[in-house]
Amino acid sequence: MESTKFGTLAVHAGTKHDPQTGAVISPISLSTTFAQISPAIPIGKYEYSRSSNPNRDDFEHAVAALEGGKYGLAFSSGSAATATILQSLKPGSHIIAGADVYGGTHRYFTKVAQSHGLQTSFTTDLERDIPDLIRPGSTKLIWLESPSNPTLSVTNIQAVSSFAKKYDLLLVVDNTFLSPYLQTPLSFGADIVVHSVTKYINGHSDVVMGVAVVNDEEVYAKLTFLQNAIGAVPSAFDSWLAHRGLKTLHLRSRASSQNAQRVAQALADNIETKKVLLVNYPGLETHPNRYTVQLQHRDGLGGGMISFRIAGGKNAAAKFCVSTKIFTLAESLGGIESLCEVPAEMTHAGISESERNKSGVFEDLVRLSVGIEDGDDLVADVLQALDLAYSV
Repeated sequence: MESTKFGTLAVHAGTKHDPQTGAVISPISLSTTFAQISPAIPIGKYEYSRSSNPNRDDFEHAVAALEGGKYGLAFSSGSAATATILQSLKPGSHIIAGADVYGGTHRYFTKVAQSHGLQTSFTTDLERDIPDLIRPGSTKLIWLESPSNPTLSVTNIQAVSSFAKKYDLLLVVDNTFLSPYLQTPLSFGADIVVHSVTKYINGHSDVVMGVAVVNDEEVYAKLTFLQNAIGAVPSAFDSWLAHRGLKTLHLRSRASSQNAQRVAQALADNIETKKVLLVNYPGLETHPNRYTVQLQHRDGLGGGMISFRIAGGKNAAAKFCVSTKIFTLAESLGGIESLCEVPAEMTHAGISESERNKSGVFEDLVRLSVGIEDGDDLVADVLQALDLAYSV
């Protein structure tokens, strides 16, 4: 496209008018197979929907455009994208990862990847510890979340990329918490960007999908082969839905960030009242890596995710989450609606308590996914729930 402005790309990338009907929104192609003129000579570019499908192609092209990448690959879930990338490594390979990654990613590293010969070292400070964790000959990949889930720690992607290039490692950045609107890791040196499309990219809590975006043709060829061979691909309908959601990503991401900024500040104000112990939010000036946030995030926005430690421990965290009226107690994030959860008991319950505590995922930690409802209502809801939890 001629324009590189995000909003224009979001609406138009990967979308073409139907040549037969003139429809401005692409139709859903539900066919699993496509006719051939003669053996191995299809009428068009498609043969079988596991290999490629018009709706999946359109979505992959659109996400790649928004991430500033050449190639997109869609998967049936974010976890499937993770598994496929790790499957591309040879047995005996070693991975370095941030300690406070999504619980499902930690589970795959420690309980699945090990079974096919992969080893992972976790650290709470990638920028500091990578040189000490390198295993010559076997370390192949660095896995980074920024901001991390659920402590919202921010890492300088360019700094980690310099280590990756020095040691000839792949750098994978999970960009789920921000989406391509707020951060484009490829522009800071990442080799692969992954998303749980289920979250901000789709944005309506009605699709489970994943995606990876790359620039390198060799990496793309390897992942494309595995995408087809493993077969963990999304349906045409889910691809169509996710592409529909992508078209409003810039509007939703900015609205949720603006709301989250207000909610985070209201929570931070309650540190003085001793109802709140700590607030993790990249948009606050008190965030320990605020400089990196301003460097990497669009307009220095903090995104729609917040976590905070509540006074009163585990019981107060649970009380807060059952006392909200607009925030729904549920797993997941990134939808138009606001959600709350207790990671230690929900999304990160599969990680041992000692490992959780090392990463700051304490039992009194509450995670909020701030939606696009009215900001005044969201602030009022959090404060009334905080009062009820504090009175326990």
